[in-house]
Amino acid sequence: MTRLTIITIFLVSLLLAGCTGTLPREHDAAGSAAGTSASLLALEQRLREVLPGAASDTLEVSIAVRDLATGDSLLIDGHTVMHAASTMKVPVMLELFRRVEAGEISLHQPITVSTSFRSIADGSSYSLSASQDSDTALYQYEGQTRPLLELMERMIVRSSNLATNLLIDLADPARIAATMRELGASGVSVLRGVEDTPAFERGMNNTTTAHGMMRVLEAIAAGRVTSPSSTAEMIRILEAQEFQETIPAGLPPGTRVGNKTGWITGINHDAAIIMPEGRAPYVLVVFTRGYRNRAAAQAVGRAVSDEVYRTLVGRR
Repeated sequence: MTRLTIITIFLVSLLLAGCTGTLPREHDAAGSAAGTSASLLALEQRLREVLPGAASDTLEVSIAVRDLATGDSLLIDGHTVMHAASTMKVPVMLELFRRVEAGEISLHQPITVSTSFRSIADGSSYSLSASQDSDTALYQYEGQTRPLLELMERMIVRSSNLATNLLIDLADPARIAATMRELGASGVSVLRGVEDTPAFERGMNNTTTAHGMMRVLEAIAAGRVTSPSSTAEMIRILEAQEFQETIPAGLPPGTRVGNKTGWITGINHDAAIIMPEGRAPYVLVVFTRGYRNRAAAQAVGRAVSDEVYRTLVGRR
């Protein structure tokens, strides 16, 4: 066990010790909730100043914030259902760790690497290629085996589509759906792997909401669905994320953050657990739809991340 893992388990244990059974208070921009903290109300105003011009009839921004220090949350169009893109890989990881803890699978079990898959729409065969994947290195192992843990790391850290498709049946979409219901992760639906064109054409897509993904990351951060050791492993994997142009880029250098991005044409998402020194973590989700320029969408996410940090942490 590495020193970082030991430290992470210790932090998770401290967080769990401070958790209560009280349901978190949520404030949605569509309607205020009684008792919402003044800091989150102020945050909404700050975000409203950031968002003009960022959102319009064709450009959508969906935001969810959960402060684990208080249990309060803020949603701005947080229940808008969007294509999940690669953020769906987080629920896959979570379900796999739950199966590991149930003794049904092992982190070290070998998985055969194949690039051919069956569509959930009609059973037809389709394949993945390295040219369409952010993780090209995994393709060199076709016909060989790789351990489950390595594939999970590639799925999150490098957003490997091939690793995702190799793991999704093992995670079992039906079980993922049950876990999402258990967590109250509204709108999060994982139906299929990546590049399943027949399913895409029939509207059989993986979906998410900012609120739902916030619930997933909150559950991971608070250790509500896995043991401290599994929680620490998931946070370690999220912290190793290679794509950090959005939420992490809006934080002060050196701030601990574990995130998962997702992007396809017109979609740019980021969802993160932020762990500032000296306070409980908070969760931030920023989803965008309609931006043709990915850099512009990332800039919106960075600006939101900066404002949330300034409001909740108060120093840069």
